[in-house]
Amino acid sequence: MTNRQPIPTDALLVAIDIAKVRNEVLIEAPNHKRRRRLSVLNTRAEHDRLIETLRAYGKPVICAFEATGNYHRPIAWRLIEAGFDVRLVSSMALARTREALHNGWDKNDPRDAQVILHMLRIGATQRYHDPLRAGINDVQELSKTHEAIAKAKTEIQHRILTHYLPLYFPEIERFRGNSRSDWFFAFLDAFPTPASIMALSKEAFIEAAWDVVGRKVSKERLLADIYETARTSIGLPLPIDAPAIRMFRMVIAEARSLIRQRNEIEDMADAMLRDSADYKALAQGPRHRPCHCTHHPGRRRRSQAFPSSPPIPEVLRAGSFNSAIRPTSRADAIIKVR
Repeated sequence: MTNRQPIPTDALLVAIDIAKVRNEVLIEAPNHKRRRRLSVLNTRAEHDRLIETLRAYGKPVICAFEATGNYHRPIAWRLIEAGFDVRLVSSMALARTREALHNGWDKNDPRDAQVILHMLRIGATQRYHDPLRAGINDVQELSKTHEAIAKAKTEIQHRILTHYLPLYFPEIERFRGNSRSDWFFAFLDAFPTPASIMALSKEAFIEAAWDVVGRKVSKERLLADIYETARTSIGLPLPIDAPAIRMFRMVIAEARSLIRQRNEIEDMADAMLRDSADYKALAQGPRHRPCHCTHHPGRRRRSQAFPSSPPIPEVLRAGSFNSAIRPTSRADAIIKVR
């Protein structure tokens, strides 16, 4: 059962509707019939003015707001540093409460501030945990950046597989193998078309591509197979210096750059988290990289809270890419029941 966070009777209640440029603030002081409304710009001077205004009441201050992108982070940090109690309002709960109170979905900033104040007054808020104060800001940024780079890499990889390869070298796709590896893109950068391969003899091609493909089992047989495949390719016969091939190589270079950035982030994550017991437990799962563990910081605590759940390695194994079972489905089901 959720622990309630009672509101002191003498507390100054502050509702803030966050926006990119200007925040609407609604202040309710105890034993005051009228509320005070402020518009606070997102500048240092305006934040200082708000803090001084709240301190002037001489009462404990409780602030509440709805998370709005990342625009709430700077003002939330200032309020916490000022010693105020900061609460978070669920976006879903705010929308439903606004519809119930005003009998409609129409919204505006002053109205949202009124609804936030109402939810703060009845205790329908959550405790706000600032990532910087909690010491997880760096890990959080690693995780978010890793996710963005992984999505960008997937997008550009699909572009290569569905646009460039069907045009210039359709048969090479069967040699791609692991999507995380860089050797396939390095090979395409060196030999983007069948003509670039057939310009060399078989022996000369194997020698030129030997170091490009990296460590491989039966490397000579692999390269010989690629050479024979290029001999019978149906790819468009463009010269190696054609502008279209230059565009192809430009996209390949971007894919390789994203792979290098992803690997750098994973190395940083491993260096930061290698001494963490949670990280060690999560890393036991198959095909889970360092930043995959940063995406799911609550898995280990969830398994400790519910001993009947499978161990973490078993949960992660059940959630591998070849399974339809969600990685934390058992623990999530227990949470929903309770």
